[in-house]
Amino acid sequence: MLNHSNEDRTGERSAPIVVIAPDSFKGSLDASAVAAAMADGIKRACPDAQVRICPMADGGEGTLSAVAGAGGRLLTIGVQGAGGARRSAAIGLLPDGSALIESAEIVGLTDPTGTRTPVLERSTTGVGEAIRHVLDLGVKTIYLALGGSSTNDGGAGLLVALGVRLLDAQGHEVKPVPAQLSRVATVDIGALDRRLMDVVLIGMSDVKSPLAGRTGATYVFGPQKGVEPGQLESTDQALVTFADAVERAFDRTARERPGAGAAGGLGFALYMLGADLEPGGEVVARKVGLDRALQGAHWLLTGEGRSDSQTLSGKAPFVAASFAHAAGVPTTLLSGSIDPHSLRDLNGHFRGCFSIVPGPVALDDAMRNSASYLANQAEQVARLMLV
Repeated sequence: MLNHSNEDRTGERSAPIVVIAPDSFKGSLDASAVAAAMADGIKRACPDAQVRICPMADGGEGTLSAVAGAGGRLLTIGVQGAGGARRSAAIGLLPDGSALIESAEIVGLTDPTGTRTPVLERSTTGVGEAIRHVLDLGVKTIYLALGGSSTNDGGAGLLVALGVRLLDAQGHEVKPVPAQLSRVATVDIGALDRRLMDVVLIGMSDVKSPLAGRTGATYVFGPQKGVEPGQLESTDQALVTFADAVERAFDRTARERPGAGAAGGLGFALYMLGADLEPGGEVVARKVGLDRALQGAHWLLTGEGRSDSQTLSGKAPFVAASFAHAAGVPTTLLSGSIDPHSLRDLNGHFRGCFSIVPGPVALDDAMRNSASYLANQAEQVARLMLV
């Protein structure tokens, strides 16, 4: 139980201040809906609680929604999807004058049209088109959320959309898709959009993988995007061939830098353009004002669809807990499921880790009723922590 019984000058007990900062429950509720359900449960237990809501994300799907929800506006543009078909996608224009592009919004794993195209024929051209659109608006700081992409092209499409030419040994144009990257002999950057020289690019990712090799983009993340076991070696080698030519053209190396393998190699392309990569959850926390929300707070409640050892590798609940710890605020984790083998590690960062399901339930039932399960469990935890 938290001590929030300080009295004001009239002798009345001050109301507890609760910050709610969850990630989405993927496939079920976005972060705002998760936060609303948690707030409902807390208010049932403690009607006078002051609730401050800061929906979170970690650079993957939902990042744009979380950040734009804290201010700014969404703008819908036309771009090329992962499979080449035109589609509409949202970008965020933020109050500080920066812009946010979410790769999952353009070439995401959840886009059925894009993922119907074989992974070796998908590209990140649409992400480059989104950058070009933002440049047309005069934006000088661009954030790119890299999680949740369905592509594995090393960022070739992005570079081509910004003016780079990929050429084979005969000087013919090479299509910027994984199946063709082994043909790249030279890279011409003469027509690269010059406006990039005056822009700050920041990639948002917690992935530390290099571009290629056994710990790189293809071997680690390729299978979940559709790369078959028999395609891993040739696809990885194609990225190496591509990187050789790109690094010669830009006269810099980046393939081994942490995060070069993020989003199928988008991290590598961003490094070539002079970008920095920052932990996605930390960028989101700053953009949504989590540090301000924690001022004077008594408790933080966070959560995600499933919590395990990966949670502590920069996922949104871990970042929220880190910010809360710095502010001296205890944090409770309330997730769809909790890996029992990870509890010892999780308990080092959270004051209690709880699953929302009331007992053995089918997955579709848990997802369908996640809002009510969240509210019910938040109420019970709040009765322990606040009442």
